[in-house]
Amino acid sequence: MIELGGSQSQPQGGGSEHIKDVSEMTFMQDVVEASQQVPVIVDFWAPWCGPCKTLGPMLEDAVKAANGAVKMAKVNVDEAQQIAAQLRIQSIPTVYAFYQGQPIDGFQGAVSQSEIKAFVDRVAQQGGGAAGDSSNGLDDALAAAEEMREAGQTDDALQIYQAVLGEDEKNPRAYAGIVATLIEMGDVDKAEAVLNGAPAEIATTPELEAAHAQIALARQAENAGPLADLQTKVEADPADHQARYDYALALQAAGRTEEAVDQLLELFRRDRTWNDEAAKTQLFTVFDALKPNDPIVLNGRRKLSSMIFA
Repeated sequence: MIELGGSQSQPQGGGSEHIKDVSEMTFMQDVVEASQQVPVIVDFWAPWCGPCKTLGPMLEDAVKAANGAVKMAKVNVDEAQQIAAQLRIQSIPTVYAFYQGQPIDGFQGAVSQSEIKAFVDRVAQQGGGAAGDSSNGLDDALAAAEEMREAGQTDDALQIYQAVLGEDEKNPRAYAGIVATLIEMGDVDKAEAVLNGAPAEIATTPELEAAHAQIALARQAENAGPLADLQTKVEADPADHQARYDYALALQAAGRTEEAVDQLLELFRRDRTWNDEAAKTQLFTVFDALKPNDPIVLNGRRKLSSMIFA
């Protein structure tokens, strides 16, 4: 990695319909808004950065190979210093992936071609892209298990998830399904043990990252304060950030997720840096625990993005 700074030169070109150079004026449209439909991988680079000249072409090749499952935006930090500052880009190359208006993954420094491919595949999967997609009997079984969970048939759903793992011991959807079902059954300790026992190869998949977020929320729910008392406290002193944060946790624990998100957004609006950006961190935990296309996630990310990039 190279610290920001250096001399100017001519910008690179994308060379593909899925790759474009993005400026401060077009960042909101080409990254934040575009990521509502498909993940956008942002390459923060500079003409004077040697490692960027190696990483950039490899990243472009991987994006082209994804056949539209992801897009790529190239941001010259010398010409987009405000965006770099907002996203706290301290060194380059830095790569972020945006989906539904928010960063969902990223890395810094030069990495290997295989790591880049794995990164692009992972991002494409989070966006529902072609990478890793397949239709088979196991997918049908998992879909049936999810329907059972929604219908409250947790015991039957759990058996199906376990049967799928018997056929495919590295199936992230099955692991995530078991974790979610155990949480719904009130056994958070067992859910966490199952998640910790998942194979390392699938530890960073979107499904297991969501499972980690679900467990974090379940743990918070165990210690959530009295909802009515916290509501009264916030109404009495809207500037009490700790009370508002605790109120949001209590709302989440009560299953009132949309209201919890609203309180966290209000806290972020009032003081985004409070308690090491606790409001934004908690928002990301809630978003990660839900499906990417959940209306609460879509609306929440959009509102948060508008505040971050205002």
